[in-house]
Amino acid sequence: MLKSEKTRLHIIETVAPIFNKKGYSAMSLSKITQAAGLTKGAIYGHFESKEELAIEAFRYCIRTVLKDLNAHVAKGNTALNRLINVSGFYRNYYSYCKKFGGCPILNIGVDSEYQQNSISKLVRSYNERILEKFTNLIELAKETKEVKEEVDSAIYAKRFSYMIEGAVYMSHIMKDESYLFDLADVMKNMINNEMKN
Repeated sequence: MLKSEKTRLHIIETVAPIFNKKGYSAMSLSKITQAAGLTKGAIYGHFESKEELAIEAFRYCIRTVLKDLNAHVAKGNTALNRLINVSGFYRNYYSYCKKFGGCPILNIGVDSEYQQNSISKLVRSYNERILEKFTNLIELAKETKEVKEEVDSAIYAKRFSYMIEGAVYMSHIMKDESYLFDLADVMKNMINNEMKN
């Protein structure tokens, strides 16, 4: 990795959790330079704008989460077990996402909702990817006859998604990871009692 690439990565890794905690609008350039230990010129030498840096910081966080989610899900030896592993990943999500300053989808999504910028579009696109992943997992389990044919994959994917984000929100607001423990149990029960063939 070139020195310039290392510096760029250092900036992203340093400011990503701060953007996630404080929000896009609350992050001034002086806070960014202070956190990264660099000058404004150095920051703008690697990023055209604060928005570009915010986008790259969000991408860094969410790509890390998705990589770890995919690795956890892939441990399942059947399509049904991989679907159940989604619930297992989120059981420990409260402590897992503290390194990012919270859940990037939830934090950045809410922060950018009323702003006319490309960050909100990017958050929506990642939400769509997650929904697609959940839908594909259910479809695969239907193909292997582990999930009932009549199960609507897209509806269950949406249910999992809003249940996850709701439990993530409650766990962080209440500082209580039991919401995520309960989410994992409810998801597993839905899979075993409503969806399983």
